[in-house]
Amino acid sequence: MNFRPLGRSSLSVAPLAFGGNVFGWSVDEQRSFELLDAFVDAGFNLIDTADVYSAWVPGNRGGESETIIGKWLKRSGKRDKVVIATKVAKWAEHPGLSPININQAVEGSLQRLQTDYIDLYQAHEDDATVPLHETLGAFGRLIEQGKVRVIGASNYIADRFAEALKVSAEYRLPRYETLQPEYNLVSRKGYEKALEPLVVSEGIGVINYYALASGFLSGKYRSEDDLAKSAARGGSVRKYLDAQGLGVLAALDTVAKAHSATPAQVALAWLIARPSVTAPIASATSIPQLKELFGAVNLQLGKEEIALLDQASA
Repeated sequence: MNFRPLGRSSLSVAPLAFGGNVFGWSVDEQRSFELLDAFVDAGFNLIDTADVYSAWVPGNRGGESETIIGKWLKRSGKRDKVVIATKVAKWAEHPGLSPININQAVEGSLQRLQTDYIDLYQAHEDDATVPLHETLGAFGRLIEQGKVRVIGASNYIADRFAEALKVSAEYRLPRYETLQPEYNLVSRKGYEKALEPLVVSEGIGVINYYALASGFLSGKYRSEDDLAKSAARGGSVRKYLDAQGLGVLAALDTVAKAHSATPAQVALAWLIARPSVTAPIASATSIPQLKELFGAVNLQLGKEEIALLDQASA
């Protein structure tokens, strides 16, 4: 397995991350344990979650994903084999990035995860109501206390992320070593235009979410009729059912056929091959689906194939 550094930190990860948003949502506890075991036993190590997962599910309140991961960590004894990444700021129970909220939220996450430390603690979204030096100072104190190893950010625009890096340097505070943006073959502009040049110049690790565009890039959804295949995902992929989206699927089909691969594997391989990307985040709800994702890591795309995908998705 070719491990990659998370920014300039001491952490390194395999080039594919497991998205823990499905735990307590579309997979139950027992299936979650099976998926986590299979993921780690195959040599992968980055598990991404958040305190808010999965509050959107009827009957849930948030914290379910962290709780399931914590039970698995205790049962499996594999804490030293994984990099646990979680987030703060978007849960109604602990909203925003004030020092008080961060201090309260991290204790809840540590308890649910049944661990003494979080490897990567991320600001789930920007909070312009709190000065950056206060937010970064709070994260820095958690690092000093040994409760957090590295910090990162999600959903920051380029200007604010650059400002956060500047504040870290000026105040001699820990910096965000990772960025978690939305990025995939049908959502490129937001990342590539301003964020990508910044992360490359600053040596930031990128663990992008929606790597498969909510499942659209798996090729499962190709018409309005296909949206009914998934009550959870169908509505969120309707926006991709246009000329560009269908063109991307056609390009994925072409490349996949040449490699005896699947569209999902090709879509992930395209991301893994991009120099600025450290580890795309993808989720699975079954072992066969997870093993399919594994196949993306060893899929080597040629320059012409990458160009074809670039052109179709431009």
